[in-house]
Amino acid sequence: LVQLVESGGGSVQAGGSLTLSCVASGYTDPYSRQCMGWFRQAPGKEREGVARIYIGSGSTHYADSVKGRFTISRDNAKNTVYLQINSLKPEDTAMYYCAAGSWCPGLTQSDFGYWGQGTQVTVSS
Repeated sequence: LVQLVESGGGSVQAGGSLTLSCVASGYTDPYSRQCMGWFRQAPGKEREGVARIYIGSGSTHYADSVKGRFTISRDNAKNTVYLQINSLKPEDTAMYYCAAGSWCPGLTQSDFGYWGQGTQVTVSS
């Protein structure tokens, strides 16, 4: 059973930082987790992609709205992907989801076949 478990969310003040983690387990086919991404869904809004990383090469891709503040990284020895968020803004308040896929040139949600349950980030002004 493939599992993606996110952690690291919380309530922070604007201007602060958080690092989210996503641990992957249960993979029998490594090709099903060639890339991993972070998505978020704010209340009343559609889920949007924020960052993606290829597990092998470390190649990254970011949504324009988060470039310069969000950093995605991975620790392959720990099967973990991270999302560092700096200079948090109230509009970053959302449920953040980790996802995995085989081929993810961008942040198209249908390219990601496995999803975690999410971790909540709340930013107060």
